[in-house]
Amino acid sequence: MSEIDLGNPSPIENEEARLDNIKQPAFQVQPVVPSPSLTPTLTPKEKPVDYTNSMTGKKIFTLEKPDDRARELAAKLSLEEQISLLAAADFWRTVAFPDKGIPSIKTTDGPCGARGEFFTNGTPAALFPCGISLAATWNMDLMEEVGRHLGDETKARGANVLLAPTVCMHRSPLGGRNFESYSEDPYLTGKLAAAYIRGVQSKGIAATIKHFLGNEQETERQAYDAIIAERPLREIYLKPFEIAIREASPWALMSAYNMVNGIHADEYEHSLKEILRGEWGWDGAIMSDWTGTYATAPSIRAGVDLEMPGPTKWRKLDQVLECLERGEVTREQIERAAGNVLYLVDRTKGLDGAPEPPERSNNNPETSNLIRQAGIEGLTLLKNENNVLPIRNATKIALIGPNVKRAIATGGGSAGVNPYYLTTPWDGIRSRFDGELTFAKGVDNSKWLPLASPYCTAPDGQSGVRLEYYRGDRFKGEPAVVQHKVSTDLWLWDSAPKDVLPDYSFKVKTTITPKTSGNHTFSFASVGPGRVFINGELFIDNWDWIEEGEAMFSASQDVLKSIYLEEGKPIEFLVESTNEVRPASKVSVLGRRYDYGGCRIGYQEEDKVDRLQEAADAATEANYAVLIVGLDAEWESEGYDRQTMDLPKNGSQDRLIEAVLAANPNTVVVNQSGTPVTMPWADKAPAILQAWYQGMEAGNALADVLFGNQSPSGKLPTTFPSRIEDNPAYHNWPGENLKTVYGEGIYIGYRHYERSKIVPLFPFGHGLTYTTFDYGIPTLHNTILTESEGITVTVPVTNTGSVPASEIVQAYVKDVKSTLPRPEKELQAFGKVSLQPGETKTVDLKLDKYSIGYFDTSLGQTGAWIAEEGAFELLIGASSADIRWKTNFEVKESFQWIF
Repeated sequence: MSEIDLGNPSPIENEEARLDNIKQPAFQVQPVVPSPSLTPTLTPKEKPVDYTNSMTGKKIFTLEKPDDRARELAAKLSLEEQISLLAAADFWRTVAFPDKGIPSIKTTDGPCGARGEFFTNGTPAALFPCGISLAATWNMDLMEEVGRHLGDETKARGANVLLAPTVCMHRSPLGGRNFESYSEDPYLTGKLAAAYIRGVQSKGIAATIKHFLGNEQETERQAYDAIIAERPLREIYLKPFEIAIREASPWALMSAYNMVNGIHADEYEHSLKEILRGEWGWDGAIMSDWTGTYATAPSIRAGVDLEMPGPTKWRKLDQVLECLERGEVTREQIERAAGNVLYLVDRTKGLDGAPEPPERSNNNPETSNLIRQAGIEGLTLLKNENNVLPIRNATKIALIGPNVKRAIATGGGSAGVNPYYLTTPWDGIRSRFDGELTFAKGVDNSKWLPLASPYCTAPDGQSGVRLEYYRGDRFKGEPAVVQHKVSTDLWLWDSAPKDVLPDYSFKVKTTITPKTSGNHTFSFASVGPGRVFINGELFIDNWDWIEEGEAMFSASQDVLKSIYLEEGKPIEFLVESTNEVRPASKVSVLGRRYDYGGCRIGYQEEDKVDRLQEAADAATEANYAVLIVGLDAEWESEGYDRQTMDLPKNGSQDRLIEAVLAANPNTVVVNQSGTPVTMPWADKAPAILQAWYQGMEAGNALADVLFGNQSPSGKLPTTFPSRIEDNPAYHNWPGENLKTVYGEGIYIGYRHYERSKIVPLFPFGHGLTYTTFDYGIPTLHNTILTESEGITVTVPVTNTGSVPASEIVQAYVKDVKSTLPRPEKELQAFGKVSLQPGETKTVDLKLDKYSIGYFDTSLGQTGAWIAEEGAFELLIGASSADIRWKTNFEVKESFQWIF
């Protein structure tokens, strides 16, 4: 609590001064009776309270700030207790001091759903559409509602902090986590993130905006250096964070793995201390990404309050004390960080909060309906010649493709959850179509062999495997812990029992029963040393592997081996593995001999059918062919980037599409991916629907749109280039010698394509519906924009077709003449409107100073935003390439600002 002499009504702005003021004896403050004329102007984060002076017994007027309780408590803790708060207690939780009224709070991934404690096989949870699918809705109200439901889901997992949203930019189509974030455009990303955060935090759950900063690739993500000049840093990569912090103030922020301009992101004082804390005045808690802390003093100095996960590697008591003695950190920095952690505790659970409740499921129809509606609104119709869609008057439909009977619901990595249920395209279409359905897989698009899980029976007769943990790395004695796992994706990063840490060995035991006879193939990848036995004989030896793969972030490459098996004749399958570091050469790099254990077991039976011909025959015999192709969580994931924009594998899906298009003129190509894919068949396909990854209602949402129960209304939040060579990062991806130069500067996404005059396959903001819209003449309510007064433009929109649908009106701004080069145009407003046939509604689009400024590094000591005097064009369109109207406004006098 900070006491203020009302004779000087300006609030204390400087944090150090405020902390100093707290430490002053209460009798030094002269009590002043407030009067209306002297009452200070309060910020939204301050409220007036009466406070009794402990020395005089008199009441004085003070300003209580929301973080006062936390900071006062932090100041009362011993140095050792303060240091203990600066790192997590375990994989997900902060340190507790129950005797001091400090509970532990729990974090949980992630952007598409609140997973809970376990990375795999955890508590069933709601699985929402992925970030780019939500972004394709361009619907702020929907995003906020999604946030509210995710807040409830987080509570159901017994957690207090949701590790989301992800707002990294789509710098390249190959980004492994592009599906998880929103867009190539910083404005769209920031506005959607702000809505999401408001929804989450309305439930008393902290949103954790991430990853700060420059984490646009997964290749060498803990080592690469993102070289970003100041102007693109401000205008592109910081902008989504800036918007979200200004409009929603997330309670937590996560630093990135990578380096930025030669400094680890968790130590980069320019972004963390000077901009985030200084210019923006943000007061939340900063945590590292998991194992994304690289030193003791630099990250504390820069302002990273919490090292994740625990137990600590860099913030042990003796390490921090040594840094303190050497003058590398100060007591004030330690106390401030501890106060930030306690403020996060107080905002969520509350100091003296209740014990952590057990995880539970919260499956309910309201959440399912929201997920389905979000999916419908995110589905993006890219092409629809001759009104092939919606499907009408069909008696027989051929469903073709590798994703027809698979639930491709999300990408890979920390965005995954164990969903309450899944719906496949087959499920959704079958439930809505009374005619005949036929199926042909066509090709296999799996990156790795499918999991062996459906064929596995544990020793106790349950479906799945028995997992036995042993203390030490030599399988000695009886198992210390036994678990049952349904899946054979056994990555044990966060689920190995504490009782066996730090070094353990484990066995996986199951019986596998083939469904056919043939030369069947097993795959095996292990994080540590591993080997596989079949019927007691060594089958795969992966004990001393040296070549790293992509599964499980740190595992070996897949080892594949085939064996002849007979239908219905079970085999005994055994895995032995430990959590020793592999390859062994990494021990000296990591500084430890034991790490995260785990393995992945795949299995595929021999296929003796000509799948391509089967698909062509099915298409020929049907009224419609619906081709469902694309990627999945193996091809798009945290931990690695895509190697090509082409559909996998080796052109097989493209050949399938060509064959089906030749067989049936009424073919709809449905692509499931979180990023653009090459479409060499785009000119031939009459209808193309971009289906993203849409969560547990994906199959139902797709069916609703295919049959016209609702019109699609999604629009692309990222450009689909014709070929990978056209994209702005092509020459600097993924970098060389661990340096990635963001050489395209501010020209990413549509900014690049328009500046370079490259026509993309499908432009940013593009998306069709089952109707047509007429844009009336826009009306500007005023034509002069100033620092304090914005502009509103009203656009009448009419549904000129026969189907109810929604349209997304986009407003782009062009600086007609500027001192520095600027993009041809930049998105600065948008609005979504739902219209019945023949109905007209108006859309109000608002511009303010943030809509017209650019960052000039020559202004002041560190640069500033400037809106230059002169004329601006306002372009109203249905996409970045479909501009319906142009109008003008002006700035009479240049002005500058910082935040």
